[in-house]
Amino acid sequence: MGVPGYVARIRAAVGSDLLLLPSASLVLVDADGRLLLVRHRGHGDDWGLVGGAVEIGESPAEAAVREAREEIGVEVRLRRLLDALGGPDFEVTYPNGDRGAYVTVVYEAEVVDGSPAVDGDELSELRWFGIEELPGLSLSRFARAVLRATHRL
Repeated sequence: MGVPGYVARIRAAVGSDLLLLPSASLVLVDADGRLLLVRHRGHGDDWGLVGGAVEIGESPAEAAVREAREEIGVEVRLRRLLDALGGPDFEVTYPNGDRGAYVTVVYEAEVVDGSPAVDGDELSELRWFGIEELPGLSLSRFARAVLRATHRL
């Protein structure tokens, strides 16, 4: 989907300065306990999580469900709230130079309808990983911090 309209309006006024932004992240788990990770276009080869900014008028839970629909084309059921996280590991610099400091609400979720597929816009790849595979992966700093905080790493 890209940059929410309200963030674009703020960016027009402040440029690439660091913005504090609310977000939602999903730890998507299948029946075998594997986690779904994705690669975001323009962010190198690191694996990350499905998720994104909370839009005006939307709850973090609604944002999590919407992001799964937009990014990987599935409907999800949120199993439980895992954590709310922020700090230096959640600061991101985008390829265009924009900087965001995210406070993210993390949910464990499962796919209830559809088969995950890359959206062709934000994502370049997705794959299910067993817990034992995670320590050796090239993870984004953001994803690594979420997976550590939620005891997956």
